Amino acid sequence: VSTYGAVARAAGLPGRARQTGYALRVAPPSLKLPWHRVVGAGGRIAFPKSSRAHAEQARRLRAEGVAVRAGRVAASAITDLAEP
Repeated sequence: VSTYGAVARAAGLPGRARQTGYALRVAPPSLKLPWHRVVGAGGRIAFPKSSRAHAEQARRLRAEGVAVRAGRVAASAITDLAEP
């Protein structure tokens, strides 16, 4: 699991977390990107809590063994992709 900001930094685009979200949103489903493994700052699921996307992301994360509580994943579950 990583954050939008960490994905942006790893792509050489520091400060462009929103572009990460946009890229995940417009990518064709055929790419099968693991969009559910990207969360907002502080481990927060970025979708509105009442949305299907929020429920689906939480479901997929839990299926992979990631604890989701109150719409967040634990900081210990988050990897900074820019670190070696």
